[in-house]
Amino acid sequence: MLRSCVILVEPKYSGNVGSVARCMKNFGVSELYLVNPCKLDDPAYVMAMHAKDILDRAKIFQSFDEALESVDLAVATTSVIEEHRKACLRKAYTLKEFVEEMKDFNGKVGLFFGREDYGLYNEEIKKCDILVNIPTSKEYPSLNLSHAVGIVLYELFSYRFDRRVKDRNVGVTEKKKMVEFFNQVLDLINYPTHKREKAEITFRRALGRAKLTELEYHTMMGIMSEIIEKLRSR
Repeated sequence: MLRSCVILVEPKYSGNVGSVARCMKNFGVSELYLVNPCKLDDPAYVMAMHAKDILDRAKIFQSFDEALESVDLAVATTSVIEEHRKACLRKAYTLKEFVEEMKDFNGKVGLFFGREDYGLYNEEIKKCDILVNIPTSKEYPSLNLSHAVGIVLYELFSYRFDRRVKDRNVGVTEKKKMVEFFNQVLDLINYPTHKREKAEITFRRALGRAKLTELEYHTMMGIMSEIIEKLRSR
């Protein structure tokens, strides 16, 4: 069953955090994670209305990476995308495409929202499995933080997920191990250094789309181990 949490990265205004908590309450999401947030003072609680309990239970993380370790699938959100064929870093799903992809995911999805004035940094987006964009007018594409959260949660809430029990999808730890093996393969075949970053991002995004089950993960890791062993013994 898909479970989701909202992760705000370095929010600057407590009122926005309160508004996000209220949106979460509207759509049945209770886990709020905050990375280096502003102080949650009176404006946060005023804007939260009946969602004060979400603020009280919010988990505080000191770094993006620390929050990343707490989810199975990391979903970055952005208003800045690349549309050309060879785009890599900022090639994004539309929100409806993302929701369709998530219909059979069994694990915790972390929805990362960036700073009010800048969004998520490139280095943070690189570490996420999927990038999502909410289509908006090109004249003014940037949404208010709580509006963006509300739209994403509405789409997820509205979709009627299949509730059958499914195999667990692998999480951050397993995918990190697969990326490590992938990089070992690149080392052993002397893959060009200037192409490495794009290759790793592409592989990570492919893993995010694949939504590997535990059985698929162990099968793929076994194959990659054999590849590495064969390459080392050449």
